[in-house]
Amino acid sequence: MSKARLFRRLFATTGVPVSVSRASEMKAPRYILWAIGILAFLNVAFGLVASPASAAQSTTVETPATKATLVFAQDGIAPGAKTVSGALVLELEPGWKTYWRSPGEVGIPPQFDWDGSENLKEARHLWPAPDRFTAFGIENFGYETRVVFPIEFSLDTPGEPVRIALNLNLLICSDVCVPEKLSLDHELPLGSELDPASAEVISAALATIPLEEMPSTVSSVQAFVDVDQTELIVSLTGTQPFGKVGLFPEFGEGTAFGKPDLRLNQDGTALWARFPINTVGEIAAPLSLTVTDENHGAFTLRPSTLAAAPEPPFNPAGEANGLSKVVWFALVAVLGGLILNVMPCVLPVLAIKVSSLVSSGGKDRAQIRTGLIATTFGIMLFMWLLAGVLMALKVFGISVGWGIQFQNPLFLILLITLLIAFVGNLFGLFEISLPATLQTSMSRAGGQSHLGDVFTGFFAAMLATPCSAPFLGTAVAFALAGSNADIGVIFTALGFGLALPYLALALKPGLASELPKPGPWMVWVRIAMGVLLLGTVAWLAWVMIGVAGQMATVATLVIAAVIVGLLSSAGSYGRIPVLLTIPVLAFGLFWAPSLAPSEPTPIDQDVTTSIWAPFERSAIARHVSRGHVVVVDVTADWCVTCKANKALVLNREPVVSALRADGIIAMQADWTRPSDVIARYLKANNRFGIPFNAIYGPGAPEGIILPEVLSTQSVLDAIEAAKPIDLRARLKDLAEL
Repeated sequence: MSKARLFRRLFATTGVPVSVSRASEMKAPRYILWAIGILAFLNVAFGLVASPASAAQSTTVETPATKATLVFAQDGIAPGAKTVSGALVLELEPGWKTYWRSPGEVGIPPQFDWDGSENLKEARHLWPAPDRFTAFGIENFGYETRVVFPIEFSLDTPGEPVRIALNLNLLICSDVCVPEKLSLDHELPLGSELDPASAEVISAALATIPLEEMPSTVSSVQAFVDVDQTELIVSLTGTQPFGKVGLFPEFGEGTAFGKPDLRLNQDGTALWARFPINTVGEIAAPLSLTVTDENHGAFTLRPSTLAAAPEPPFNPAGEANGLSKVVWFALVAVLGGLILNVMPCVLPVLAIKVSSLVSSGGKDRAQIRTGLIATTFGIMLFMWLLAGVLMALKVFGISVGWGIQFQNPLFLILLITLLIAFVGNLFGLFEISLPATLQTSMSRAGGQSHLGDVFTGFFAAMLATPCSAPFLGTAVAFALAGSNADIGVIFTALGFGLALPYLALALKPGLASELPKPGPWMVWVRIAMGVLLLGTVAWLAWVMIGVAGQMATVATLVIAAVIVGLLSSAGSYGRIPVLLTIPVLAFGLFWAPSLAPSEPTPIDQDVTTSIWAPFERSAIARHVSRGHVVVVDVTADWCVTCKANKALVLNREPVVSALRADGIIAMQADWTRPSDVIARYLKANNRFGIPFNAIYGPGAPEGIILPEVLSTQSVLDAIEAAKPIDLRARLKDLAEL
């Protein structure tokens, strides 16, 4: 045992106040410290031999789940004594926990109220180093089984009797959380006898208090918090290896951290940890870090701040997935892409596909085959571009998700403008063709342009993404949670599945040649396809209102109409109107987003709006701890499957009545616009796309994740499974033990 810790133990038995920091920091000559230590040792030895164990403790207060006792180092107040050393001893039943001063998202720290005491000036309690545990699916800091809080009591009148009265508000949690209010009372008369047993309890508790300085075996403690306060990265280096490490950051009241990613270098002397910041509290405070380690002890300090995130010592071995997993999820992606071709919700894809096949009538097999292969290339091109963007975003540490392009106003402006141009083309307002000179040169070379086929495939894949969740959620989540190689493989497989019908026709182009020959009927087909695309434009405009507001959406439609007008006048005025479409589009990309309000209101309002409360991740655990069931629905205006879930399940009986029932809290997270809070919540559940629905409760504190396509029975069964157990029966069982 170190000299400093020995002093702390000895001082605790005498009632002499001890600083939380090392005893060697006391402003006293070394020989005086040794003299006090020797006297304390003799006092303890005499007490052990000559003095019977006195009851220097309060009556134990018991509840079905906990016991509480105040203990004191002495059975009375010595003449002239200014302070008394004591401790609060809490013993918890198995499975029950209470919380540290920074509890996390769920808990509440113990609250000490000393009103009612007599001759007490101040009571200063110290916090032992906590443990990390999971409650309701969230990382928390606290204690289980047994915890002792050392307390230093300062007297109003030195050397006079004191009455200690404590009203303790305590939150203890198991399957549910129970608030406890315990009242403890003890009087210390005049006296000077030591209680060796209590003194040992107090001195042992003092040994669990983290030091307030960096130990000599640790050379540096550094921390980095990103600008958006979404993650904390800490880096520690030591002169000897780290063992079983516990890290407990504090960043102000209300700030909660997720489970850390811990990594060590090869010899264990460098520790790196990344904490996701789940919620940021309203009351800011300087970052503090408590470290517990079997080799370096426990200490609390403020890390030095880093301007850039430190690199981890190594990449975790589990980051790359095994070959068998990659192959399995690739097959799932192929199947999902194939099924996507026949989904009723993918009307834009169907419209483009039919238009492509109809336009191929009358061509020879080579031309049909080449066109279908070009369409396949367009599908693959979009998937590869999307995969590349997602890889780049991951490299820069930006949250990624399936369908996130529909949160971007610029993407929606381009897509709406292009689709309106396609509608104008289908309605015969203009024809898009290559310059005559380029067509002649390509003809002489024996080729023919298939750019239209490429664009057909490209837009088919682009418009399919919001409808793909029921079949691709698992495969996409696997890819985005893995390495860049996993993303490449899964998205290639997805594109291949989506392109399979085109490839099948390319292998047997005779199927396409059996379509009716071109004729007047094609005009009506083109008009029908144009109407379908107009429906798609209307849906995208509705989505854009939620993302960028009504003014930006109207501006986009005006710009698109101007571009169609310019293209329509090309027959009369030549290439000049066509060339003018470029600056008009550029102006629209700059002007329309500037009209968006800072916080546009989502337009998705339905008859059950009153049921849904805004999503608040930290509130989930609080509701569950009180015995409530929480239903979470992550949705967006651009998510077609989300709309189907609402229309067919969430907005219908008997689910509506179940959500309105007492004890049920329904939360809705609107991901129409980008939200780091929602993205982190999805990532924590290993999901990167929507819809996402989960139900939490005392019966399912970790949450029951529902399938992407909801059914009435699946929702009702999950709500029933998450309901609380009978708390009264649980506490009665504990009382009988």
